[in-house]
Amino acid sequence: MQVRMEHVTKCYKDADRDLVVIEDVSFCFPSEGTVAIIGRSGIGKSTMLHLLGGLDIPTRGEIFFDSTRISGLTADARARFRAQTVGFIFQFHHLLPEFTAVENVSMPLIISGVEEEEARVRSTKLLERMELSKRIDHLPSQLSGGEQQRVAIARALIGEPKVILADEPTGNLDVKTAEGVQKLLLEINRERGNTLIVVTHNRELAGNMDITVEMMPGGALAAVG
Repeated sequence: MQVRMEHVTKCYKDADRDLVVIEDVSFCFPSEGTVAIIGRSGIGKSTMLHLLGGLDIPTRGEIFFDSTRISGLTADARARFRAQTVGFIFQFHHLLPEFTAVENVSMPLIISGVEEEEARVRSTKLLERMELSKRIDHLPSQLSGGEQQRVAIARALIGEPKVILADEPTGNLDVKTAEGVQKLLLEINRERGNTLIVVTHNRELAGNMDITVEMMPGGALAAVG
């Protein structure tokens, strides 16, 4: 699925003035494969990711997933579209603390109407793929940071979304754990043929992606290498 931005601008109110984070940006992401977005802190990378995923809407301009103009959808329609099409992975796991690993992963399926038993079977298989077969009934507080991140990745992937958006997915992990998470994300991307767009400060992760772009002031994306 191809994601593209057409003349996208995003402004925020800062007291009595408009703060322009992204200004008149157009960019077409590949319909499959991996893209890293790098750039200095505070330049607007996370804002762009939120816009791409429909968590926020542009002040001006349009965002398309193939022919679907998500920036023109109502809030409810965008939420349904995200649930069916987009998987999010964040730096902070946002796991529900009162639910086990398998329950956290099952939640998107259950919300979409899958029977609880089937959701658990599918979630268990994916967690086994994440090398968490012995941890499926553990609460997030009983898991290490790397294990929590793998659960969060499984939750993002369980619905087999066509687009995965990841915001600093290895930012809070030690080097060895980060390498494992990187490898996992790239392997699953190759297996499923989806589009993986990652915002990262990790140059090693960026170097393993098909395309790396650097975000400039105003949000323009320039190819690296």
